[in-house]
Amino acid sequence: MSAWVLPDHIADVLPSEARHIEELRRQLLDTARGYGCELVMPPLLEHLESLLTGTGEALDLQTFKLVDQLSGRMMGLRADTTPQVARIDAHLLNRSGVARLCYCGPVLHTRPDRPHATREPLQFGAEIYGHAGLEADLEVLLLALDCLKATQVSWLTVDLADARIVRSLFDGASVDPKVLRDVHGALAAKDASSLARLTRDFPAASREGLAALINLYGDSTVLAEARRVLPPLPAIAQALDQLEWIGRHLEGAAVTYDLADLRGYAYYSGMRFGIYTPGVSDALVRGGRYDEVGAVFGRNRPAVGFSLDLKELVGVVAKRPLKAAIRAPWGEQPQLRAAISRLRAEGETVVCVLPGHESEVDEFHCDRELVAQHGQWAVRPL
Repeated sequence: MSAWVLPDHIADVLPSEARHIEELRRQLLDTARGYGCELVMPPLLEHLESLLTGTGEALDLQTFKLVDQLSGRMMGLRADTTPQVARIDAHLLNRSGVARLCYCGPVLHTRPDRPHATREPLQFGAEIYGHAGLEADLEVLLLALDCLKATQVSWLTVDLADARIVRSLFDGASVDPKVLRDVHGALAAKDASSLARLTRDFPAASREGLAALINLYGDSTVLAEARRVLPPLPAIAQALDQLEWIGRHLEGAAVTYDLADLRGYAYYSGMRFGIYTPGVSDALVRGGRYDEVGAVFGRNRPAVGFSLDLKELVGVVAKRPLKAAIRAPWGEQPQLRAAISRLRAEGETVVCVLPGHESEVDEFHCDRELVAQHGQWAVRPL
């Protein structure tokens, strides 16, 4: 095998795309800062028990593992940044009030999470710790929408669900973990026949409620239908009321509901959402409430947040024009060197044409040039 061939689902990012990704990264971080989010930078590598405790089997299977040559302990390369941010909130910041945190960095997956996906996403996310109310849920959703709008993604649809609805329907049913996973899979696939087979021994209320979930997706009328067909349990009523409240407060995006959507069911504790745009099969953004995420670190703080993959996002947004640049000759003259330094200090991109390369095509959009005029170096249009 050639030495330059990379592993499957791992790829280099070349200059044009890398420039675009970096511009998006700066926009997203600036948007998050506008909401009061503070930037944190967790390590790519951690002790495995710290990285995976309380995260569920799915993240365990997605995590690359290795032995630390210094300590002999097992370590992991993060597959998701949220548990690390929860650790930072719990033990390093240790604040009693609200903490708004954001991050942007690579994560690694043992397998692509969907066809054609990279195994090295560049994950951006934002999270609010310390407030259990709907205000934090709404703020996170609005921030996620503003992040996408800042990158000029349009025609957005927010799809809402709530993990408490399915959890409530499992109350009173003794379920083997494997059966539980299969039930979740049948609900996600909306496979009514498999769901009926898997739940035939469940209590009638649980069985009928789970069967009804398969058809509870669509616009706001779904919530009224859910109140009619689902058991009148307090947790379900509260979840539906809160979903309705959040939906009413979202502007600039269509709102839909899919009460059987269980992606990340082991992770979320309440409201969860995905944000979609036409032409993209999967959600650009996923998030929700995960109040138990900090419990394993000794501080079970309310938490809500979202994340997205910048490498996926860059394939959706329109390509941006190159920044205008200035072409300059290469030379040793002090005045020329001073003029180039001054322009760069002012924020201009100055591309010096190296000797023998005068006829090559510009790699930047050079719309001006630095020329000698009347004993001075001046910029003129090309």
